[in-house]
Amino acid sequence: MILDLPKWFDFHAHFRQGPAMGAYIRAHLDMGCAGGVAMPNTKPPVSRVFGEALEASWSIEHYLHDLNAAGGGAFEALIVPLYLTRATTPEMIVEGVARGMLQACKYYPPYGTTNAEHGVSLEELIGGEVLRELEETGIVLCLHGEQHGLSGDRYFDAVDHAESIFYREKMPRLMDQHPRLRVVCEHVTSEAAVQFVQLAGERVAATVTPQHLLYTVGHLIQGLRYHLYCLPIVKFEADRAALRSAVTASKQSQFFAGTDSAPHTTKATAGGCAAGCFTGGCAPQLYAMAFEECGVSMDSEAGQASFERFLCRNGAAFYGLPLPEQGFRLERQVGRCDLLETPEGPVTPLPVGMERELTWRLAALSEWVCVSSQGNLAHFCFAPRREGAGLRMLARVQTPWNFLEGSFVCGYGGAVAVGVSEWLEHEI
Repeated sequence: MILDLPKWFDFHAHFRQGPAMGAYIRAHLDMGCAGGVAMPNTKPPVSRVFGEALEASWSIEHYLHDLNAAGGGAFEALIVPLYLTRATTPEMIVEGVARGMLQACKYYPPYGTTNAEHGVSLEELIGGEVLRELEETGIVLCLHGEQHGLSGDRYFDAVDHAESIFYREKMPRLMDQHPRLRVVCEHVTSEAAVQFVQLAGERVAATVTPQHLLYTVGHLIQGLRYHLYCLPIVKFEADRAALRSAVTASKQSQFFAGTDSAPHTTKATAGGCAAGCFTGGCAPQLYAMAFEECGVSMDSEAGQASFERFLCRNGAAFYGLPLPEQGFRLERQVGRCDLLETPEGPVTPLPVGMERELTWRLAALSEWVCVSSQGNLAHFCFAPRREGAGLRMLARVQTPWNFLEGSFVCGYGGAVAVGVSEWLEHEI
């Protein structure tokens, strides 16, 4: 079984900062990703729109430059939201929109997740001029939907938890005060969140991660599988069932892919566990596996259309991005998933950490195979995978990354072709 799909956007990804950025970006490019939303919870946070990097804050302008320099220029579109803090002003929104730099803002519950200590409570934002300006300009508000500051017994319970409290108590008030606000409820995990989004109308959408479609809290605590630990935490079977029903519903348009792929070179420490599942390089495969577990027949036209809506179309439509003209290919066949080696140390992908075999693989229309390498100057052989194609080309490639001999890049060669400095030979 082969699926030919448009390249997709990941509307919630963490590319971090520093020397490992290039490896994280390449992992996304390698899985047919055309770009998406790069989270602003760096150290320091991306809490200004313009200007140089400062000790206390970065700007979208600066972080986009760093992302592009690390290989992000190969993406078709990359959105960096403005991290909302007490220092955010309506004037930032106005200028950012006028100069074409601002496309989204991000709400973090204070201390609610990685590097969220700069966040401001939703109560302080509701009714204020910053959100009024988002309404006026149509800029998307990306929300981490959990109530902060709860005691442990209220934070996570079989009946209630931080996410259900947030969507029951905070979100109705937000939408009452700001009815024209365009909102993406990020990484929804619960039946309560799903129901809110479904009833909220077309101005509200949601991203869903592969781990929340595949797993429940039982999978996390059975053996303490810390590679599955993320925030919001995976929930119960009723919640997973609600997510699965929402993403596979006929002609649904509100739910789309946002992996929340969050790499950590050190996941578990003596003081606790870093929050985040890394799914770079394997997210489309995991989503396909999840859809099949939902009972979707990927052999049928209806099943393929449902999967393509969720992975490729709904998010692009909500954010107003054109659907990529290029595509990628998934094949129902056992796939490979390895540790991601980075300059800062190895990162464990979710399937490796969970010891789970991929039942789908990236089977692209072409492969670039590294035949020799010295630093980031490599020779690649290009080999189309179409049946009967005989084209073989050799290129000298200058890339932002180092490749090992024998490694290959799937897709249309975009991740490598952008660095081609010289075509050496070709034959048919």
